[in-house]
Amino acid sequence: MQVVTLCISTTMVLILLGLVVLSVLTARNLSNYVKENLTVTVMLGDTVTTNEAHRLCRDLYHRPYARNIDYISKEQALKEQTEAMGSDPSEFLGMNPFVATLELQLKSDYANPDSLMWIARELARRAEVTDVAYQEDLMDRVNSNIRKVSVVLLIIAVLLTFISYSLISNTVRLGVYSRRFLIHTMKLVGASWGFIRRPFMRDGLIVGLVAAILACGLLGAAVWTLYRYEPQLTQVITWEVLAVTAVAVLLFGLIITLLCSYISVNKFLRMHARDLYKI
Repeated sequence: MQVVTLCISTTMVLILLGLVVLSVLTARNLSNYVKENLTVTVMLGDTVTTNEAHRLCRDLYHRPYARNIDYISKEQALKEQTEAMGSDPSEFLGMNPFVATLELQLKSDYANPDSLMWIARELARRAEVTDVAYQEDLMDRVNSNIRKVSVVLLIIAVLLTFISYSLISNTVRLGVYSRRFLIHTMKLVGASWGFIRRPFMRDGLIVGLVAAILACGLLGAAVWTLYRYEPQLTQVITWEVLAVTAVAVLLFGLIITLLCSYISVNKFLRMHARDLYKI
């Protein structure tokens, strides 16, 4: 019964820690996802031909910051705006008011205010470009919010680590406590400390392994359920994130139960016979 209680309590703690690890990794991926979908609009001059625009695209693809580039001609821009507004602006203006543009998406490492400034200056120096526009305040807000969330999650992770150690340690100590006289008897017959510790460490290892597998299974089921309702989450909660979370839960489950078993058994190994009746 004590083993079952220890396994259940350890599983619940590992689920909480797994959620924190999953949240931290997901927040990082979410930040990269938002950054890589930030669009820098490069407006081209009226005299720039389609071939010149495509040549500019090829040149930009060789730059280290370019992830994806879409060319939108004047005609395509007019068609998209006509569909969006329900009327053709050129009919009452007598001309196409839109210009050809390049929609440039950056790699996440370059989607920060400093990099955006020098990228915009570099693009503006090109003869084909008349203007460069991007949402600078959006990037500032994203970076600020990600930093705040990361700090909060780190604090929660530290607190959960201490809480989980206390809970698991107390549960393990109760299990060892019920066998304290057996430990003393083994000492009297000359058994070494290592020999006495071995079955407790083995039991702790098994409990940690089973609890980690249960926690990983429950977390995996929760993520799979989220995938069913929102398939786009696969771009943020990737298989790499799930693998790292599973390894972290497994290692923590094994280490914490082994450490608690080692410390608890040593406590009773150091006690004299008369002290065993006072606790």
